Amino acid sequence: ALPILRSGDSYIVNGKKWWSSGAGTANCKIAVVLGRTGNASSSRHKQHSMILVPMETPGVELVRSLKVYGYEDARHGGHFEVHFNNVQVPSSNIILGEGRGFEIAQGRLGPGRIHHCMRTIGLAEQALQIMCERAGQRETFGKKLYEHEVVAHWIAENRIAIEQARLLTLKAAKSIDRDRKS
Repeated sequence: ALPILRSGDSYIVNGKKWWSSGAGTANCKIAVVLGRTGNASSSRHKQHSMILVPMETPGVELVRSLKVYGYEDARHGGHFEVHFNNVQVPSSNIILGEGRGFEIAQGRLGPGRIHHCMRTIGLAEQALQIMCERAGQRETFGKKLYEHEVVAHWIAENRIAIEQARLLTLKAAKSIDRDRKS
């Protein structure tokens, strides 16, 4: 893990980060960096912190744009390899205090995962719709595809799987909402 070391009234950040989203856009002024501040004797969930690092700070280097699945995604700032070479930032830039990085990350990742699930369920619905349209248009052995028992079974299994995913996503979203209210 990238070390974030206390030095008087500041922190020194040293290391490399891969897949830094949006780092290539001119609008990216601050990096939120997750790194290790705790010692090995601390609970492993309390060893990491998040710190704000202005992109103009000496020692911050955008090394290169990375391809995602073979494609450039620089339209929104892309994903970059970023090096932090003896980057010094004030101690006031630490977010919520030392050792809270994992807590912060989990608080952000949960809703993001729900969003990905919802998008994927929407794509699955579209795929099922296309499958049903195709099954209603194509004929084999003198009847429509959906009239064949195995095809009807496949359609039903897909409908059930999509509903299961939808309900599990809804349950997870309600659980996150409930946890945030308490």
